[in-house]
Amino acid sequence: MVGLKLGASVLQLGGRDAVLIAELAKAVGISGEAGVVAETDAECDGVRRAAERAGVLVEARTGRLGALPCDPESFDVVVAPDLLGSLRMNERVLCLQQALKVLRPNGRCVVIEAAPRGGLGGFFSQRELDRTYLLNGGAAGALEAEGFRAVRLLAEREGKSFFEGTK
Repeated sequence: MVGLKLGASVLQLGGRDAVLIAELAKAVGISGEAGVVAETDAECDGVRRAAERAGVLVEARTGRLGALPCDPESFDVVVAPDLLGSLRMNERVLCLQQALKVLRPNGRCVVIEAAPRGGLGGFFSQRELDRTYLLNGGAAGALEAEGFRAVRLLAEREGKSFFEGTK
């Protein structure tokens, strides 16, 4: 769903989904670049183990999502899996501003998050999302607020929503 091409450079924000970055690294191949900025050393270790099991190269760095340790305009795609809704407003703003900074011109930011559940499932859901985030349009609203263009819902699949915005 992320739509990576061979040779592209991709950065995943947060290291909780180590399997995802390993799959993204497979998509860009050895001519591409895959990296992750994780907030803890334990997440970085998990990413490194997942990459080793998958036989791919992933550069895992520990750092704050509001101050990414990456050069400006160095990635084609930034992926934020199950992240934005759990951040406080100021953390989310800084995170998306940093994502915009590290993207190349016309680069894309892809936000993956749990699709909203309806009925009793939604009522009893244990997800802890920032209410302000939801009231302001969720991922699409957050991307637009930080200057991303052509923001759209790519798809809802297998309980996940995929949003995209371009630099």
